[in-house]
Order: sequence, then C-alpha cells, then structure tokens
Amino acid sequence: MYKLLAADQKEYGPVSADQIRTWIAQGRANARTQLQAAGSAKWKPLAEFPEFADALRAAASPAARRSSSAGVQRAAAAPKTSGLAITSLVLGCLGLLTLGITSLVGLILGIIALVRIHKSGGQVGGKGMALAGTIVSAVVLLLALVAAAVVPGMLAKAKQKANHIRCMNNVKQLNLGLMMYASDNNDRLPSGTNWCDVLMPYVKEEKTYVCSSGKPDQRCHYAFNVKLAGREMKDIQTPSQTVLIFETDGGWNAAGGEELLPAKPRHSGAYAVGFADGHAELVRAARLEKLRWEP
Repeated sequence: MYKLLAADQKEYGPVSADQIRTWIAQGRANARTQLQAAGSAKWKPLAEFPEFADALRAAASPAARRSSSAGVQRAAAAPKTSGLAITSLVLGCLGLLTLGITSLVGLILGIIALVRIHKSGGQVGGKGMALAGTIVSAVVLLLALVAAAVVPGMLAKAKQKANHIRCMNNVKQLNLGLMMYASDNNDRLPSGTNWCDVLMPYVKEEKTYVCSSGKPDQRCHYAFNVKLAGREMKDIQTPSQTVLIFETDGGWNAAGGEELLPAKPRHSGAYAVGFADGHAELVRAARLEKLRWEP
C-alpha cells in the first residue's frame, strides 16, 4: 500500500500499487510525484520505485499519452462533492425551523459523509461541507434540547404570572363594585348574605368573580369581609389596611373572615386581598396577622 502526495499538496491513500499504476496511466502521477510506501516515513519520487518502472515507461510513450488524454482531462476536474455532505448542511440549518428534528438526521449524514470521503482516496470531495454540516447539526440539536428543557418552565411561569394579574384585576373590580354600591346606598356596604347578587349590576361579567387558579366548579372564588357587612364606609378607620374582599376556595355570596382563606395560597405563596380604600395586594401568609378585619 502507498500514499501519494499530489501537486495540490494533498495526501491520497493508502491505495494499492494497481491504483498508482492507473493514476500513472491517467497522467495524475509521474516520475517526480512523491510516494510513500506502507511502513516507511520517507517520501521518494515515484521513479525510485522499481515496481512502477514499466508503468512510467508506458505512460511516456506517445500512444499512451494520446490514450490517456481523456483520463488526464477527467483527473484535472475537481472531485465530485459528496451529496451526503450537502444534505447534512441543509438539514442542519433547517433544524432552526424544525426544533432540531432535521438536525439529528443531518448529524448522522454528516458523519457518514466524512467517513466515505476519507475512504474514497480523493475520488469524493466536500470534506469541509460535511464537517460544517456535522457541526451545525450538532449545535442546533443541542440548542433544541436546551430549549426543550427550559421553555416549558418559562411558559409555566408566564402563565402563572398572567393568572396572578387577572386575579388582582378581579379583586380591584369587585372592590370598585362594592364602593359604587355603597355610594348608591347611603354609603353603606351590602350584607354578607347576598353581596354577589347585589353587586351584579356593578360587576356584570361573571368571569370577574372567578380566579383562573381556583377550583373550576365554583361560580365565585372571592369572599366578602363579614365584619364590614352593612357598615357605612365612614366607619372604617384605616381603609388602606382593612380587608374588604379576599380569596376563598369558592362559594357564591361567601362571607367571613380569615378562616375562609384557601388552605394553600394560589399565587406563589400569596393571597389576593382587596382593601377598603380600593387597592389590592398579593399578601403572603406572614403578613396576614397584620391585616385589619374589624372596621
């Protein structure tokens, strides 16, 4: 077996002696072409290898030169680029649009293309393209795997945050509805037995009474502070600290106190609470004891 150093300074091989003779006949190798025999680290001109003397003489004759002219022309042409290498690069790039699905195929084809190009002895080109396809496919596939691990968590957090915002808006609207009711009824808040019913003219959309994080079979997920039932707004000494509306597990016209708060907070460890001055907050369990329930 031999290795051949071509004029473009690329090594071809290992190849058999018959392949070397074919290249001589085609004009791809001549007496000055550098050759290395298997087991040797030394490069020598092809003319110094006796086993190729006959092939070199035959190639030097006019008839051989004429018969090999077509082969020389073919040899001058660039090696055919591997189709697998091209496909690998295309599929790797398409992985950006297919969430890495095509990149997996591109990675496999790129590796196959590299192996076949190496074994072709220079007959097949496209090593750079195969390498690029392999690298691009691997990177895109890795990014897709990372995205698959990270994105669901991000979407869950975004959904949770959206639920928090909707619940807070519900509490604010219910607060406003109660204040509007009081304004129309001599500044007096409704009783605790029918507050949802009397509030309907002021808060008409039933979805306002529902928290998206609450139990789905409940018509209302909020309760009215029963200590304020039937009281006049002017009786409330510190409205900004006094609970008016708060979350509960569910129940239409639910009214009571802290005992009605959900056993497990629905909003990342916090409860949605509306105060008698109209503002709403997400209150953590540690702050509950600081809230006012009495007017």
